[in-house]
Amino acid sequence: MAKFRQNHGQSTRGTSFMSRAVGTTIGLIAVLILGFMKLGNFEQTPISHSQQEEFIPDITDEINYLPEHDNRRPVHHSYYSLDYNAELEVPNWVAYKLTEASLKVKNVPRAKRFKTDDKVKGRSVKHSDYSHSGYTRGHMAPAGDMAFSERAMQESFFMSNMCPQLRQFNNGIWRELEENVRDWAYDNDELYVVSGPIFNNRNPERIGKAKVAVPDAFFKAILDNEGSKKKAIGFILPHTKSDKHLRQYAVSIDELEAQTGMDFYGELLGDSLENVLEAEVDINKWAFDKKRFKQRVEHWNKEK
Repeated sequence: MAKFRQNHGQSTRGTSFMSRAVGTTIGLIAVLILGFMKLGNFEQTPISHSQQEEFIPDITDEINYLPEHDNRRPVHHSYYSLDYNAELEVPNWVAYKLTEASLKVKNVPRAKRFKTDDKVKGRSVKHSDYSHSGYTRGHMAPAGDMAFSERAMQESFFMSNMCPQLRQFNNGIWRELEENVRDWAYDNDELYVVSGPIFNNRNPERIGKAKVAVPDAFFKAILDNEGSKKKAIGFILPHTKSDKHLRQYAVSIDELEAQTGMDFYGELLGDSLENVLEAEVDINKWAFDKKRFKQRVEHWNKEK
Protein backbone atom coordinates (compact mmCIF):
# COMPACT_ATOMS: atom_id res chain seq x y z
CA MET A 1 0.00 0.00 0.00
CA ALA A 2 1.23 3.49 -0.78
CA LYS A 3 3.00 5.19 2.11
CA PHE A 4 0.75 7.78 3.70
CA ARG A 5 1.84 11.36 4.18
CA GLN A 6 1.92 12.63 7.75
CA ASN A 7 0.42 15.91 8.89
CA HIS A 8 2.83 18.63 9.94
CA GLY A 9 2.76 19.35 13.68
CA GLN A 10 2.64 22.86 15.07
CA SER A 11 5.97 24.47 15.95
CA THR A 12 6.76 24.80 19.69
CA ARG A 13 9.06 27.78 19.19
CA GLY A 14 8.21 30.93 21.17
CA THR A 15 6.20 29.07 23.81
CA SER A 16 5.65 31.47 26.67
CA PHE A 17 6.47 30.89 30.30
CA MET A 18 2.75 31.08 31.09
CA SER A 19 1.98 28.29 28.58
CA ARG A 20 4.62 26.06 30.16
CA ALA A 21 3.27 26.78 33.61
CA VAL A 22 -0.28 25.91 32.58
CA GLY A 23 0.99 22.69 30.99
CA THR A 24 2.83 21.74 34.19
CA THR A 25 -0.27 22.39 36.32
CA ILE A 26 -2.45 20.27 34.05
CA GLY A 27 0.11 17.48 34.22
CA LEU A 28 0.09 17.52 38.05
CA ILE A 29 -3.71 17.40 38.12
CA ALA A 30 -3.70 14.43 35.75
CA VAL A 31 -1.25 12.56 37.99
CA LEU A 32 -3.44 13.19 41.05
CA ILE A 33 -6.58 12.00 39.23
CA LEU A 34 -4.80 8.85 38.06
CA GLY A 35 -3.70 8.16 41.63
CA PHE A 36 -7.25 8.45 42.94
CA MET A 37 -8.51 6.13 40.17
CA LYS A 38 -5.99 3.48 41.17
CA LEU A 39 -6.89 3.81 44.83
CA GLY A 40 -10.54 3.35 43.99
CA ASN A 41 -9.77 0.49 41.59
CA PHE A 42 -11.14 2.47 38.64
CA GLU A 43 -8.49 1.56 36.06
CA GLN A 44 -9.79 1.67 32.51
CA THR A 45 -9.66 -1.58 30.57
CA PRO A 46 -7.90 -1.21 27.18
CA ILE A 47 -10.34 -1.37 24.27
CA SER A 48 -9.70 -4.28 21.94
CA HIS A 49 -9.70 -3.81 18.16
CA SER A 50 -13.06 -5.60 17.90
CA GLN A 51 -14.59 -3.17 20.41
CA GLN A 52 -13.42 -0.06 18.60
CA GLU A 53 -15.93 1.80 16.49
CA GLU A 54 -15.55 0.64 12.91
CA PHE A 55 -14.82 3.27 10.29
CA ILE A 56 -17.77 3.39 7.88
CA PRO A 57 -17.23 5.39 4.68
CA ASP A 58 -20.10 7.31 3.14
CA ILE A 59 -21.57 5.15 0.36
CA THR A 60 -25.04 6.66 0.26
CA ASP A 61 -24.62 7.61 -3.40
CA GLU A 62 -23.46 4.17 -4.56
CA ILE A 63 -26.29 3.76 -7.06
CA ASN A 64 -25.08 6.84 -8.95
CA TYR A 65 -21.65 5.65 -10.01
CA LEU A 66 -22.19 2.05 -11.14
CA PRO A 67 -21.57 1.41 -14.86
CA GLU A 68 -24.57 1.04 -17.15
CA HIS A 69 -24.72 -1.74 -19.75
CA ASP A 70 -26.97 -4.46 -21.11
CA ASN A 71 -28.05 -7.23 -18.74
CA ARG A 72 -26.59 -5.51 -15.70
CA ARG A 73 -27.29 -7.31 -12.42
CA PRO A 74 -25.40 -5.50 -9.65
CA VAL A 75 -24.40 -7.38 -6.51
CA HIS A 76 -23.83 -5.14 -3.48
CA HIS A 77 -21.40 -5.87 -0.72
CA SER A 78 -20.76 -3.60 2.24
CA TYR A 79 -18.24 -1.31 0.56
CA TYR A 80 -18.17 -2.24 -3.12
CA SER A 81 -20.50 -3.45 -5.86
CA LEU A 82 -19.91 -5.76 -8.79
CA ASP A 83 -21.57 -7.24 -11.83
CA TYR A 84 -20.76 -10.93 -12.25
CA ASN A 85 -20.39 -12.75 -15.56
CA ALA A 86 -21.50 -16.33 -14.87
CA GLU A 87 -20.44 -17.45 -18.35
CA LEU A 88 -16.84 -16.28 -17.89
CA GLU A 89 -16.77 -16.73 -14.08
CA VAL A 90 -15.24 -13.31 -13.49
CA PRO A 91 -16.76 -9.89 -12.70
CA ASN A 92 -17.65 -7.61 -15.60
CA TRP A 93 -16.71 -4.77 -13.26
CA VAL A 94 -16.15 -3.91 -9.61
CA ALA A 95 -16.97 -0.37 -8.41
CA TYR A 96 -16.40 1.53 -5.19
CA LYS A 97 -15.65 4.94 -3.71
CA LEU A 98 -12.15 5.43 -2.30
CA THR A 99 -11.65 8.26 0.18
CA GLU A 100 -8.80 10.01 1.92
CA ALA A 101 -10.55 9.34 5.22
CA SER A 102 -10.55 5.58 4.65
CA LEU A 103 -6.84 5.65 3.76
CA LYS A 104 -5.97 7.42 7.00
CA VAL A 105 -7.47 4.65 9.11
CA LYS A 106 -4.98 2.19 10.59
CA ASN A 107 -4.89 -0.89 8.37
CA VAL A 108 -6.49 -4.09 9.57
CA PRO A 109 -4.51 -7.32 8.95
CA ARG A 110 -4.64 -8.64 5.41
CA ALA A 111 -7.08 -11.52 4.99
CA LYS A 112 -5.57 -14.95 4.35
CA ARG A 113 -8.42 -16.97 2.86
CA PHE A 114 -10.25 -16.60 -0.44
CA LYS A 115 -13.95 -17.38 -0.19
CA THR A 116 -16.82 -18.17 -2.54
CA ASP A 117 -19.45 -15.47 -2.96
CA ASP A 118 -22.95 -16.78 -2.24
CA LYS A 119 -24.51 -13.67 -3.78
CA VAL A 120 -23.43 -14.45 -7.34
CA LYS A 121 -24.86 -16.98 -9.75
CA GLY A 122 -22.37 -19.30 -11.39
CA ARG A 123 -20.32 -22.40 -10.69
CA SER A 124 -19.19 -21.03 -7.33
CA VAL A 125 -15.56 -20.43 -8.23
CA LYS A 126 -13.18 -21.64 -5.54
CA HIS A 127 -9.61 -20.64 -4.74
CA SER A 128 -8.55 -24.10 -5.92
CA ASP A 129 -9.64 -23.23 -9.48
CA TYR A 130 -6.58 -20.97 -9.67
CA SER A 131 -4.16 -23.36 -7.98
CA HIS A 132 -1.31 -24.62 -10.22
CA SER A 133 -2.85 -22.75 -13.17
CA GLY A 134 0.02 -20.33 -13.72
CA TYR A 135 -2.24 -17.41 -12.73
CA THR A 136 -2.69 -15.49 -9.49
CA ARG A 137 -5.97 -14.35 -7.97
CA GLY A 138 -6.02 -10.71 -9.04
CA HIS A 139 -8.18 -8.34 -6.97
CA MET A 140 -10.40 -5.89 -8.82
CA ALA A 141 -11.19 -4.03 -5.59
CA PRO A 142 -7.72 -4.17 -4.02
CA ALA A 143 -7.24 -5.39 -0.46
CA GLY A 144 -5.17 -2.24 0.08
CA ASP A 145 -8.23 -0.10 -0.68
CA MET A 146 -10.36 -2.12 1.75
CA ALA A 147 -7.93 -2.13 4.68
CA PHE A 148 -9.99 0.30 6.78
CA SER A 149 -12.38 -2.38 8.05
CA GLU A 150 -12.25 -6.08 8.88
CA ARG A 151 -15.53 -6.61 7.02
CA ALA A 152 -14.32 -4.72 3.96
CA MET A 153 -11.06 -6.67 3.97
CA GLN A 154 -12.80 -10.04 4.27
CA GLU A 155 -15.27 -9.20 1.49
CA SER A 156 -12.45 -8.12 -0.82
CA PHE A 157 -11.32 -11.76 -0.76
CA PHE A 158 -14.53 -13.08 -2.34
CA MET A 159 -13.69 -15.03 -5.50
CA SER A 160 -16.24 -12.86 -7.34
CA ASN A 161 -13.74 -10.00 -6.91
CA MET A 162 -10.97 -11.97 -8.63
CA CYS A 163 -9.68 -12.41 -12.16
CA PRO A 164 -6.82 -14.64 -13.33
CA GLN A 165 -3.67 -12.51 -13.62
CA LEU A 166 -0.10 -13.35 -14.51
CA ARG A 167 2.08 -12.89 -11.44
CA GLN A 168 4.38 -10.34 -13.09
CA PHE A 169 1.31 -8.34 -14.16
CA ASN A 170 -0.46 -8.56 -10.80
CA ASN A 171 2.68 -7.74 -8.82
CA GLY A 172 3.95 -5.32 -11.45
CA ILE A 173 2.06 -2.72 -13.44
CA TRP A 174 -1.35 -3.57 -11.91
CA ARG A 175 0.11 -3.08 -8.44
CA GLU A 176 1.72 0.20 -9.50
CA LEU A 177 -1.60 1.50 -10.83
CA GLU A 178 -3.41 0.48 -7.63
CA GLU A 179 -0.87 2.31 -5.47
CA ASN A 180 -1.04 5.42 -7.65
CA VAL A 181 -4.83 5.41 -7.33
CA ARG A 182 -4.47 5.41 -3.54
CA ASP A 183 -2.14 8.41 -3.82
CA TRP A 184 -4.67 10.21 -6.01
CA ALA A 185 -7.52 9.50 -3.58
CA TYR A 186 -5.39 10.83 -0.75
CA ASP A 187 -4.58 14.00 -2.71
CA ASN A 188 -8.12 14.61 -4.01
CA ASP A 189 -10.26 13.67 -0.96
CA GLU A 190 -12.18 10.93 -2.80
CA LEU A 191 -12.37 9.05 -6.08
CA TYR A 192 -14.84 6.79 -7.83
CA VAL A 193 -13.08 3.70 -9.16
CA VAL A 194 -14.28 0.97 -11.53
CA SER A 195 -12.04 -1.97 -12.50
CA GLY A 196 -12.55 -5.04 -14.64
CA PRO A 197 -11.37 -7.40 -17.36
CA ILE A 198 -11.42 -7.00 -21.14
CA PHE A 199 -11.81 -9.96 -23.51
CA ASN A 200 -10.73 -9.63 -27.13
CA ASN A 201 -10.78 -13.36 -27.80
CA ARG A 202 -14.17 -15.04 -28.13
CA ASN A 203 -12.63 -18.28 -26.94
CA PRO A 204 -10.40 -17.26 -24.04
CA GLU A 205 -8.14 -19.58 -22.12
CA ARG A 206 -9.93 -21.28 -19.22
CA ILE A 207 -8.60 -22.53 -15.88
CA GLY A 208 -9.88 -24.81 -13.11
CA LYS A 209 -12.97 -26.94 -12.80
CA ALA A 210 -15.14 -23.83 -12.97
CA LYS A 211 -13.59 -22.91 -16.34
CA VAL A 212 -12.59 -19.40 -15.29
CA ALA A 213 -11.80 -17.23 -18.33
CA VAL A 214 -8.41 -15.51 -18.58
CA PRO A 215 -8.70 -11.83 -19.69
CA ASP A 216 -6.68 -10.26 -22.50
CA ALA A 217 -6.47 -6.89 -20.73
CA PHE A 218 -7.72 -4.98 -17.69
CA PHE A 219 -9.21 -1.52 -17.24
CA LYS A 220 -9.69 1.13 -14.60
CA ALA A 221 -12.01 4.14 -14.80
CA ILE A 222 -11.23 6.87 -12.27
CA LEU A 223 -13.28 9.97 -11.50
CA ASP A 224 -12.47 12.91 -9.23
CA ASN A 225 -15.84 14.57 -8.75
CA GLU A 226 -14.87 16.84 -5.85
CA GLY A 227 -14.67 20.63 -5.98
CA SER A 228 -14.49 22.82 -9.07
CA LYS A 229 -11.55 21.04 -10.75
CA LYS A 230 -13.21 17.75 -11.62
CA LYS A 231 -11.30 15.27 -13.76
CA ALA A 232 -11.46 11.72 -15.07
CA ILE A 233 -9.05 9.25 -16.60
CA GLY A 234 -9.06 5.66 -17.83
CA PHE A 235 -6.44 2.95 -18.25
CA ILE A 236 -6.33 -0.14 -20.44
CA LEU A 237 -3.45 -2.45 -19.53
CA PRO A 238 -2.58 -5.45 -21.75
CA HIS A 239 -2.41 -8.60 -19.64
CA THR A 240 1.36 -8.99 -19.71
CA LYS A 241 4.49 -7.79 -17.96
CA SER A 242 5.35 -4.26 -19.03
CA ASP A 243 8.33 -1.91 -18.74
CA LYS A 244 6.36 1.00 -20.20
CA HIS A 245 5.18 3.97 -18.16
CA LEU A 246 1.56 4.01 -17.00
CA ARG A 247 1.05 7.23 -18.99
CA GLN A 248 1.29 5.21 -22.18
CA TYR A 249 -1.81 3.23 -21.21
CA ALA A 250 -3.96 6.22 -20.25
CA VAL A 251 -7.16 6.70 -22.28
CA SER A 252 -10.23 8.89 -22.11
CA ILE A 253 -13.38 7.53 -20.48
CA ASP A 254 -15.03 7.78 -23.91
CA GLU A 255 -12.41 5.42 -25.35
CA LEU A 256 -12.81 3.08 -22.40
CA GLU A 257 -16.56 3.02 -23.00
CA ALA A 258 -15.97 2.13 -26.65
CA GLN A 259 -13.69 -0.75 -25.63
CA THR A 260 -15.96 -2.17 -22.91
CA GLY A 261 -19.48 -1.31 -24.09
CA MET A 262 -20.22 0.31 -20.71
CA ASP A 263 -21.38 3.79 -19.75
CA PHE A 264 -19.30 5.16 -16.87
CA TYR A 265 -20.50 7.84 -14.45
CA GLY A 266 -23.32 9.10 -16.67
CA GLU A 267 -25.93 9.18 -13.93
CA LEU A 268 -23.54 10.75 -11.45
CA LEU A 269 -22.27 13.53 -13.73
CA GLY A 270 -25.21 14.53 -15.91
CA ASP A 271 -25.01 15.05 -19.67
CA SER A 272 -23.13 18.36 -19.90
CA LEU A 273 -20.36 17.50 -17.43
CA GLU A 274 -20.13 13.94 -18.70
CA ASN A 275 -19.45 15.12 -22.25
CA VAL A 276 -16.58 17.33 -21.10
CA LEU A 277 -14.86 15.07 -18.57
CA GLU A 278 -15.15 11.82 -20.49
CA ALA A 279 -13.71 13.21 -23.70
CA GLU A 280 -10.43 14.44 -22.18
CA VAL A 281 -7.33 12.51 -21.18
CA ASP A 282 -5.00 15.01 -19.53
CA ILE A 283 -2.27 13.02 -17.76
CA ASN A 284 -0.77 16.24 -16.44
CA LYS A 285 -3.66 16.41 -13.97
CA TRP A 286 -2.52 13.13 -12.36
CA ALA A 287 0.79 12.82 -10.51
CA PHE A 288 2.68 9.58 -11.20
CA ASP A 289 5.22 8.37 -8.67
CA LYS A 290 8.62 8.21 -10.41
CA LYS A 291 10.26 6.05 -7.74
CA ARG A 292 7.44 3.51 -7.93
CA PHE A 293 7.78 3.21 -11.71
CA LYS A 294 11.52 2.61 -11.33
CA GLN A 295 10.89 0.04 -8.61
CA ARG A 296 8.42 -1.80 -10.81
CA VAL A 297 10.79 -1.99 -13.78
CA GLU A 298 13.91 -2.83 -11.78
CA HIS A 299 12.45 -5.12 -9.13
CA TRP A 300 8.75 -6.04 -9.27
CA ASN A 301 8.88 -7.19 -12.90
CA LYS A 302 11.75 -9.53 -12.08
CA GLU A 303 10.15 -11.23 -9.10
CA LYS A 304 8.88 -14.76 -9.69
